Order: sequence, then structure tokens, then C-alpha cells
Amino acid sequence: MASNRSAGAEARKVMVVADPTRESAGALQYALSHAVVEQDELILLHVENPSTWRNTISTFLKMPSLGSSTTASLDLGGGGAAADGEGIDFLEEMKHACRASQPKMKVRAVRVEMDGKDRASTILSLSKSYGVDVIVIGQKRSISSAILGYNKRPAGGSLKGAKGIDTAEYLIQNSSCTCVSVQRKGQNGGYVLNSKTHRNFWLLA
Repeated sequence: MASNRSAGAEARKVMVVADPTRESAGALQYALSHAVVEQDELILLHVENPSTWRNTISTFLKMPSLGSSTTASLDLGGGGAAADGEGIDFLEEMKHACRASQPKMKVRAVRVEMDGKDRASTILSLSKSYGVDVIVIGQKRSISSAILGYNKRPAGGSLKGAKGIDTAEYLIQNSSCTCVSVQRKGQNGGYVLNSKTHRNFWLLA
């Protein structure tokens, strides 16, 4: 599932689901190191849910800068810059990390609200609207989900009331393009990847 594409490969649109979480930062790191080349377009999509993020505590993490020994710090706040101007917008930090890794690649950040839909349906709809070729999403899987696997639900269904389903698994099963969920295993422990055709695929960092 690692990308072996060269700089002369056909350009693609890659969407990374962007949130102020370690899982999302790990997904971006995977995308930058394995899923994109400089002629691609990278779309950072954040789906806002005010009721969820209103009281989120800022999380600080360090992400290794791709291709160097330096680190890029991501101060991931709960949805944007603070009103006093001292907060750091996590989407801007992610864009900065993208520019540091792939200076020539086109990067854009998109921030939308769910507008009555569930999160997975919103992401799926926007991926179709933007003509995305690959969706990359961070995933924090519980022990029970790893043992029992996942439950598939019909396309167009709602996540509300669905047990054993998370956003990543829904996108994997229902997106028309390739969707890869990423679990980061420490700074140097590599990634565990899942897609429609690969389950629990281990990729070294």
C-alpha cells in the first residue's frame, strides 16, 4: 500500500481528514511520506462539529519533518485560532508541515460544518465534489474492534445508532475512491494501514 509513484506520475488529488488529534497528524505524516508526489494536490479537510469541539483541550505533539532530522511542531487546538490571537490554527500548522515536506505541491485547507449530516457522509460527499482520488484518515481502533473486525453498513446509511462502525471504516467501505485508514505506531514504529483490499497492513516508517 506504500506509494512507489515517481515525480512523472499522473497528478492525483489526495484528501487528508484533518483534526486536532494525534491520529490525524499521523495520517498527514503517512500521506506526505508515502501517498503524494509534488505534482499532486493535497486537500486538508476539517469537518467542524461545534458541539464536539467546543471544549476540546489543545494538544501538543511533534511530527518528524519528512526528509530531515528536524521536527515540525503542531500545536493542535480545538478548531482554530483563539480569540485573543495567541492560539494556533491547527490547519495552518498542517499546511506549514506540507509546504516544508513538499514545497512545490498544491495544498489547500477546507473547513466545513456538518450541516445536519453525520461526519462520514459529509466527508464522502465532499470527496466526490472535489474529485478526490485517495482519502487518508487517522484511526484509533479499540481492542474490541481489532479483534471483532468491522460491520459494513449500506451506502447512504447513517452512523447514528450503528454499533461497531466508525468514520474511517464507513469511508473505506463506501467511498468510490481509495480510502486508507492510518494508525501511527510511535515516532519510529511505522504505520498500520487498512483499506477495502488490505487489512492490518504493516508499513515501516
